Amino acid sequence: MPKPTLSSAATGIVGLDDVTGGGLERGRVFLLEGEPGTGKTTIALQYVLAGIAQGEKCLYITLSETADELKGSATSHDLSVDGLDIFELVPPENLLDEDQQQSLLYSSDLELGEATKRIFDVFERVQPTRVVVDSLSEIRLLAQSSLRYRRQILALKHYFARSGATVLMLDDLTTEANDKTVHSIAHGVVRLEELAPDYGPERRRLRVLKYRGRKFRGGYHDFAIAHGGVQVFPRLVSAEHKRAFDQELLRTDSAELNALLGGGVDRGSSVLLLGPAGSGKSLLTLTFIKTASERGERAAMFVFDEELPLLIERAKGIGIDLEPLLASERLVLEQVDAAELTPGEFSERVRRCVELHGARTIVIDSLNGYQAAMTGENALILHIHELLQYLNRQGATTFLTVAQHGLMGEMKSPVDLTYIADTVLLLRYFEALGRVRRAISVIKKRAGFHEDTIREYQIGKKGLTLGQPLSGFQGILRGVPRIVGEDELMKREDA
Repeated sequence: MPKPTLSSAATGIVGLDDVTGGGLERGRVFLLEGEPGTGKTTIALQYVLAGIAQGEKCLYITLSETADELKGSATSHDLSVDGLDIFELVPPENLLDEDQQQSLLYSSDLELGEATKRIFDVFERVQPTRVVVDSLSEIRLLAQSSLRYRRQILALKHYFARSGATVLMLDDLTTEANDKTVHSIAHGVVRLEELAPDYGPERRRLRVLKYRGRKFRGGYHDFAIAHGGVQVFPRLVSAEHKRAFDQELLRTDSAELNALLGGGVDRGSSVLLLGPAGSGKSLLTLTFIKTASERGERAAMFVFDEELPLLIERAKGIGIDLEPLLASERLVLEQVDAAELTPGEFSERVRRCVELHGARTIVIDSLNGYQAAMTGENALILHIHELLQYLNRQGATTFLTVAQHGLMGEMKSPVDLTYIADTVLLLRYFEALGRVRRAISVIKKRAGFHEDTIREYQIGKKGLTLGQPLSGFQGILRGVPRIVGEDELMKREDA
């Protein structure tokens, strides 16, 4: 999306500038609406402070908070309001003289016209290029009728338009729920929402409802209020991200695994690993991370279901030491708490690893944990589809794991993503000759040929070891096969 230009006022929030197609058009009036606690004041503060950082005069008109409260909100985010003119219209403890630096008035005792005149007076004195009016609810109460309220907003709009100021009006939606008076008057409208899931913290999202003459990023976008201000995570659109890369087969250290995969995994493709708990899905992805590191590439692994120290120790058990990779920054290893993370923020983390750290191998372990961050199965499929398309177009090879329900026989997946992935690996337990064994097969590969056989595999100190195709058995995928030929089963490493 376009970046802020001289004709646009940057909001001070990179993600919001991306969503609005470059910031707020100068000389126009914008509406930022949302219920109390959704982050309107924080966004407004970042907006005017971004203007001060560029040497602009900025005015913050507050009708519901005192200047001290506003400064306290800024301090909580380590934001300095030095250079910001604050004009408050709240009940004073003592009446102050007109000559005082801060002008105050008791809104319920004065007419709307007098309040507006005071706003115009302070505007003429400051001559700002950016203005925040917080909030319109007080003006609506003073107006007492929808007609008078609309006329007053129009008067403010025309007055600010003549001055060339860029105005951000806030509305806390505490009065009439269906009052769309300002929507038709404002040049652009941004709606903030807060959702309360059954478990975990609140989730916040925003949507641009209107922006005249500007292409903006539609739909909902996750955002969070963190220390330092609001962070917006624009909805990922894979079509906007495409780069040229060399098509090649990425091989592993295992000749048997390469043969099963038809030579290897295609760069810029996605691989889905399906299997029951404990079948070795995570350890198999570590094999691909190891070979990526040996090629001199960087990798990133996002772990939902396991503690990182335990994963590092388990990797050492199969001969893969992740600590040197982490120390040399060839591997980014992140623990993801699905209850605390929005899908938009997770996509932003993945993008950061690809675009800033240059990661070309991405592991998401597992989609079961990722699904917990979603509102439903349809949302998960759409997010994964867009994320995989983005990664494929960046030349990154992605490995996703899904833990299926059950141990032997019929298996069920929490969500079916086999049609989205380019390659699907199936891991299974089966019983044979008094032992529980593991089998692996490739059931799909879009890019070309792959083996249609089933191979036994073992996980030991040497890592992942594959045996020869199990052509002498029938019914392996059902869990209890029968021997129809010669015994090709693998011997135990410690036998």
